[in-house]
Order: sequence, then C-alpha cells, then structure tokens
Amino acid sequence: MPVKRVQDRSAGRRAPRGVVGATYDTLTSPENAAVVRSIAIFGVAVTFFASSWAEFLLPP
Repeated sequence: MPVKRVQDRSAGRRAPRGVVGATYDTLTSPENAAVVRSIAIFGVAVTFFASSWAEFLLPP
C-alpha cells in the first residue's frame, strides 16, 4: 500500500501580496535601510526649511 502524503496548503500557494504589503516589506528590509533613512532625513530638512521655523537660523 503506498504511503499517503499530507499536503500543507499554506506551503504550496501563498496569497498574492498587495501593493501596500509589498511596499512595506521593501521599505523595512535591512538592505534598504540607508536609502530609506536618507530620504526621510531629506524630507524632514525640506519641511523644516519651508516652514517658519527656518527663520531661527537667520542672524539677528
């Protein structure tokens, strides 16, 4: 009598990742950490210089 094989349904097929899930995985992967951090710092700097808080850097 042949041996019965039990198939794990989750191992064979996975649900396709959505755009949000794939983007989150890409942004949080360790190999992209430096790029994501640089873009975030650039965004904070642009926001700061475009706001009224940048006037504190001007000499009196």
